[in-house]
Amino acid sequence: MNETTSESKDSVYKTLCKVGGSASLLFLIYSMITMVILTVFGVQPNTAIECFTMLQTNHILGLLRMDLLTAFVMPLYLLIFLGIFIALKGSDSAYSIIAIICVFVGVTLFIATPSALAMMNLRDQYAMATTEIEKNQLIAAGEAILSADMFHGTGAIIGRFLIQVGALIFSIEMLRGKTFNKFTGYVGIIAHGLDLVHLIFMLIMPAAGNILMAIAGTLYLLWFPFVGVRLIQIGKKVTISI
Repeated sequence: MNETTSESKDSVYKTLCKVGGSASLLFLIYSMITMVILTVFGVQPNTAIECFTMLQTNHILGLLRMDLLTAFVMPLYLLIFLGIFIALKGSDSAYSIIAIICVFVGVTLFIATPSALAMMNLRDQYAMATTEIEKNQLIAAGEAILSADMFHGTGAIIGRFLIQVGALIFSIEMLRGKTFNKFTGYVGIIAHGLDLVHLIFMLIMPAAGNILMAIAGTLYLLWFPFVGVRLIQIGKKVTISI
């Protein structure tokens, strides 16, 4: 490989690190907005008819409560962990390769499940329905969509599980080198580890799972900025070769 090609490749890696760092900071902002929405306005309703009513009353707020924002923001995870993979020189580690595959597959499964727009369409049909039979059919369709959304669907749960497995592996890999400080690695291990356990508890002890998620969510407010700032620093200063 000649020097020009090497410099060009290094420039691409630096750019991807900076993009990943910026994505991490954007994800921090999204996390804070989501916390405000859930705290002030509440979580997604439990039934289809409640969702229809909510969307009818205020469809923008309704879509936000149904996590439409998450569907658009989750692809940032791909950029964040690609940046981490490059910064850690992941091609040198089988664990990092497994981690990036887990994250990419997990995000793909997860973003296929959001139900907000589908519920919006059903809400429009429900508002125009003229018979009880039509309304009951639309309510049943809404319940089916809710049962397969990002909080309950098998694909979404498996996707979230894979994302957390990949993130946990990357956090452990951070401890093995000097690219990221140890604190970032430990915070990542605790946050993603709790999130992973939360997914298991969610199936058997939902209340305990919610507590674990609340703790993990707080730690993410530390992890995302530490990762974001470090990736941007790497993209500006360090020669990268993977």
